Amino acid sequence: DLPERPRRIEGDDISTIQGSDTVASRVVFEDGRPRNDQYRRFRIRTVEGQDDFASMREVLTRRFKRLAEHRGPEREQDGEQEPGASDEPDAPDAPWDTLPGLVVIDGGRGQLGAALDVLRDFGLGDVPACGLAKREEEIYVADLAEPVRLPRSSQALYLLQRVRDEAHRFAVTYHRTVRGKRVRQSALDAVPGIGPKRKRALLRKFGSVKALRAASIEEIAATEGVSSRLAETVKRSL
Repeated sequence: DLPERPRRIEGDDISTIQGSDTVASRVVFEDGRPRNDQYRRFRIRTVEGQDDFASMREVLTRRFKRLAEHRGPEREQDGEQEPGASDEPDAPDAPWDTLPGLVVIDGGRGQLGAALDVLRDFGLGDVPACGLAKREEEIYVADLAEPVRLPRSSQALYLLQRVRDEAHRFAVTYHRTVRGKRVRQSALDAVPGIGPKRKRALLRKFGSVKALRAASIEEIAATEGVSSRLAETVKRSL
């Protein structure tokens, strides 16, 4: 019952571990094929702890606020865009002023409800959206009490699964990167005498804690602001 063939499908997912380092992803499929150049990833900024619904609201608000700015009169007046709407730069031809033919949310009724709230907030309640829950591969849509269950052999279900799984893969990959970077850099936080300025200097010089751990005391001491005695502390601590 879609109003037209969904030539552009956008899929969104949230990735977190107990509310830590929460990130989101957006993938784009056009005519059934992934458009990798339009994939986006986001750090969740406004949500404390684990709240997938609120996180989904944030990332979709950032998406559709941009669309409203592209299409609305306020953009013509001041030309402003939401700063940092994505953690990656836009491709030159990223069609943020294009309405998706379908928004696919990784999750069930709760995640879909968060998405529908955002669409209504921006006057986009006519944009089709659905949630695809993993366990039974049920499709949740607005205004239907029961989820839609397509045959397991359905090509339509297969396409939705591809979008959902790709959004999940992209989100998990980014989450591992963010979490790994935080864990690696946090080792320096426990070193006595190393504050933010010296931490930045060391990471700028050596690139990573792993490389710093392999460095000699003399090499560490050659860093701006690091004495020989502090270099010994760093080496011993790491």
